[in-house]
Amino acid sequence: MKNRLALVVLLLSTTCFAGVDEGMAAYDRKDYTAALAEWQPLANQGDAQAQARLAQLYEYGLGVPQDMALAALWYLRSAAQGYAPAQFRLGVMYDCGEGVLQDTTLAAQWYQRAADQGHARAQNNLGMLYEDGQGVPQDVTLAAQWYRRAAEQGDVHAQNNLGSLYETGQGVPQDAAQAAQWYRRAAEQGDAHAQFNLGSLYEKGFGVPQDAAQATQWYQRAAQQDYAPARKALGISQ
Repeated sequence: MKNRLALVVLLLSTTCFAGVDEGMAAYDRKDYTAALAEWQPLANQGDAQAQARLAQLYEYGLGVPQDMALAALWYLRSAAQGYAPAQFRLGVMYDCGEGVLQDTTLAAQWYQRAADQGHARAQNNLGMLYEDGQGVPQDVTLAAQWYRRAAEQGDVHAQNNLGSLYETGQGVPQDAAQAAQWYRRAAEQGDAHAQFNLGSLYEKGFGVPQDAAQATQWYQRAAQQDYAPARKALGISQ
């Protein structure tokens, strides 16, 4: 009897997983109506991943009228089950006041839950709240720790943020060479902020040999993404 029950549970979970995957296939081909048809029944049944995917449709108005409040509701249902991507998105909504009243304390709590599960973007955003003292006591040392966790997973925003702390010596000992290394990791992934910051280090000769050509090269890469400080550094009119 136990084996039969286990088989039934396995079959049900496999079916749900397939439905989520079929919804993703429809989403990837921009057939949002089909994605909705796959995810809505599963979300109603309590599938956390389907709930988060359904929330995404409402958040961006894909296949449904945009409804931030309904998006927040579905993210909450998913997040309450421990699904880290939903916890992160719910944190963003509280952080920005989208679909819910802005509440950085709640944002920090949801970021924390996702960050504890290793969600890199949540780790970065939690670090930002600690750096600024928003929703949590200001603690730049703790901010640096969260940035590092996300940066080591390849998150470009965290790499740039960690580089900034090393450049200024906040939360970590000042180390221009470390700053350059973290900026470079993000810059090589195409992050305009980091490209500009790395160019600035080359211009000043801080943490890297002074090199005007390298500075210009990185400024140009940032300017190509219409990053205003880089355009200004190159003397490009707005």
